[in-house]
Amino acid sequence: MGVVVGIVIALVALIATIAQIAALTGAGATVVGGVIALIPLGVVLLGIRWVDRWEPEPRYALAFAFLWGAGVSTLVSLWLNTAFTEAVYLSTGNVETAELVGAAVGAPVIEEGAKGLGILIVFLARRRYFDGPVDGIVYGAMVAAGFAFVENILYFGTSIDILPQVFVMRGILSPFAHVLFTAAMGIALGLAARSRRRHTWVWALPIGWALAVVLHSLWNASAYTGTFFGLYVVVQVPVFVATVVLVAWLRSRERRILTVRLAEYAQVGWFAPHEVTMLSSFAGRRAARAWAARGGPQSKRAMRTFQRAATELAFTRQRTVTGRADLTTQRDERALLELITASRATFLHAVTR
Repeated sequence: MGVVVGIVIALVALIATIAQIAALTGAGATVVGGVIALIPLGVVLLGIRWVDRWEPEPRYALAFAFLWGAGVSTLVSLWLNTAFTEAVYLSTGNVETAELVGAAVGAPVIEEGAKGLGILIVFLARRRYFDGPVDGIVYGAMVAAGFAFVENILYFGTSIDILPQVFVMRGILSPFAHVLFTAAMGIALGLAARSRRRHTWVWALPIGWALAVVLHSLWNASAYTGTFFGLYVVVQVPVFVATVVLVAWLRSRERRILTVRLAEYAQVGWFAPHEVTMLSSFAGRRAARAWAARGGPQSKRAMRTFQRAATELAFTRQRTVTGRADLTTQRDERALLELITASRATFLHAVTR
């Protein structure tokens, strides 16, 4: 019920934001901006899918994160950014100063705060399943993807006359800019999730937020001070490369955790050795689904369920090993083992009959 309410609120905020953008740019420009904004959005979503392959997050949680970024975060930012910039102008009487301070100070603080709140809601609501930095990056990236999508609609819609140049800047050179900023908060909450102290996030999130604000501030300020390409090469590109390397390492670590934990279940007979081998590689999983498909669609679905449940089982076991189990962990483990057993029986019967 809480998920439905959250998604509805985010949708209402998104509609209100699009209405405001349409009022500023015109309906036609908003439609054009929206269509073109789908291009960088698609690139970002493919990147998120690559990150989230080992233990895919629930679609409803990803949908909430995206809609929070696209709706609530953008609406709050539109209102507060405007109010902040106007306040600076009233106190200084200088338009250029107001725009620079608004972009370099107000926008990073406000926008990263609004986006970070969305990640925090997911973290608190799904804490049992928030397994580490990879989950944090995924949810942070989804919030950022939603925010950047709607922001791109605004920028593209207000720049119809110079749309190719704006698209190159935002759609080609920097489609992952917001993702990189917001990922800092996701990583902070992911690390907090691995702590045995329940309230570690209270101090971890502000650190991630501060880093996100600094990165965002440098990015925005560079556009106003004529240092964009210099900072792009010196800061943005290295940060992007470092993030990709970090994610690759985290994914390999997830694979090791999966292999080790499932091997423990294999030792007591829950899995055959070849099943652990299959589950520990994407190629093996694809081959297993193709094999199960010989038994028909139901068999293939059973194999997908088997693979997904085995992955969840491994990370449930990891929470126990690292001292983060709660009263529901044993119940989850038992339910997953039953689901694995039933799924295995389904596809084996279908393929071997």
